[in-house]
Amino acid sequence: MTDINTRQADHPIDPQFVARWSPRAFKDETIPEATLLSFFEAARWAPSAYNAQPWRFVFARRGTPHWEQFVGFLNEFNQSWAKHAAAIVLVISKSTLTPPGSDKEVPASTHSFDAGAAWGYLALQASLSGWATHGLAGIEHDKIRNELDLPSKYKIEAAIAIGRPGGDVNALPEGLRAREVPSPREPLARIASEGRFAF
Repeated sequence: MTDINTRQADHPIDPQFVARWSPRAFKDETIPEATLLSFFEAARWAPSAYNAQPWRFVFARRGTPHWEQFVGFLNEFNQSWAKHAAAIVLVISKSTLTPPGSDKEVPASTHSFDAGAAWGYLALQASLSGWATHGLAGIEHDKIRNELDLPSKYKIEAAIAIGRPGGDVNALPEGLRAREVPSPREPLARIASEGRFAF
């Protein structure tokens, strides 16, 4: 199989960062629970404010009783391709924390930021293990909250489709086929500046 990832870093980094990308065409393969748990184990070690660890992952694997429900948590566009994934994961964060030395919960201003760090760890571990992840913003928030009976202090952040990369691109909806390539990145000068906001 030809490697379609021709991205190059402008500064020295580990190759895993440019190797990871977010395909939609997955092979028709299920994922063992132990493999998926190893991705969550990587996420568990992400940094967080006060070590509060606000991330929560609720998941379903294809071929298990909750699969159709979790596919239904995605909007119609994402269902069209993510139904072929091996797992769908909901990323949820707890919006409160109990500071060290206190017994009272207070708002956690970085809960989404910290959950994002955990998702990044998960994505890299999946990629290193030969699996692909694709983050999804198009999800049914009210349906998820109601069907999972989610308490108000938990925020639904996003969903993740996980599958084995290298599936048949022609199985994707026509409008997605040309997009099934690793995406470029903005030049570093567009995202980092020293001493002042210069964008």
